[in-house]
Amino acid sequence: MITAVSIVSVFVKDVDAAKEFYTDVLGFSEHTDITLGDGYRWCTVRSATQPELQVHLTEPGPPIPDDMVAAIKRAQDAGDMFGLGMHVDDCRKTYEELREKGVEFIQPPQDRPYGVEAVARDNSGNWMVLVEPKPFTPADFE
Repeated sequence: MITAVSIVSVFVKDVDAAKEFYTDVLGFSEHTDITLGDGYRWCTVRSATQPELQVHLTEPGPPIPDDMVAAIKRAQDAGDMFGLGMHVDDCRKTYEELREKGVEFIQPPQDRPYGVEAVARDNSGNWMVLVEPKPFTPADFE
């Protein structure tokens, strides 16, 4: 029986730069950063409020086929990769704090039926959806 999600992977352009962004800008903490015998780097960060979930920061490469690696890198360069969705206490405040730290936003905070939402990009071009959730029903979308 599956009891929880424990690791999610995010493709990044540079593991060191991504680790710095996720820790220094977003406030995650480093969890694991080791290089395995075959040269593969395993780097994870996590949120203080959800320490059981590790975010694995990894560069696209083997065993992924070369054509798929190229496609991922094109999507990163275009800023079109899906990344993480994160809950925030106050979306507008978090938006201002992250903008002051240089985070690029592609959508400022907007009211939605499910809460207040903003969309940013990490330093590898991955989307980060920030949501200040509120209760909703399907009727709220009509």
